[in-house]
Amino acid sequence: MVPSHYILAVVLLSNPPGTIDSPKVASMHAQLARPIQALAVQWQILDQREVKDILSRPEDFLSDLTLVRRRYHDLRNAPAVEDSQRFPDRAIVNDLLAFNRAYRQYIDVRQPVELVHWWELRVTLQETERLYMIWDQVREANCDYYYVGVRRSALKKLRELVGDESYYSGNLPPVVPSWRFRPND
Repeated sequence: MVPSHYILAVVLLSNPPGTIDSPKVASMHAQLARPIQALAVQWQILDQREVKDILSRPEDFLSDLTLVRRRYHDLRNAPAVEDSQRFPDRAIVNDLLAFNRAYRQYIDVRQPVELVHWWELRVTLQETERLYMIWDQVREANCDYYYVGVRRSALKKLRELVGDESYYSGNLPPVVPSWRFRPND
């Protein structure tokens, strides 16, 4: 049987921020703080390192509850943090992003000189920036010292940027628009 404090914790967490914020709820800090923290950690909306600070003080209980509720609603459709393991690790992604920046700089230098290709180079810059945004989300998701909420937000944004099929198959685009490469570039 599930203790009633855990049932109330589920109800409090899953309600939208700003609801059920009565003095009666605030007075139940001693009974509800630990169950809410435990559920929030289990549901990956609160990092284990945050437990000592969030929902720990009775005077901050309602504002902390609002914060955790907001995260619940922001992250309810976000992938689990374990999804980050399907992508290259942070060190590899850092190298890939350095290549992206070098390529971007190369295109920046070419653009004012090659006026005939100005529009094509501009589009290439935009594509390079979009690819940077995608790979930056991979880096964010694989940063172990970031809180779980930040990492899940990065995974959610990555999924939005590449689409469900590419995300779940782990099929990410190249780090630079390689389809623009020509033999003499």
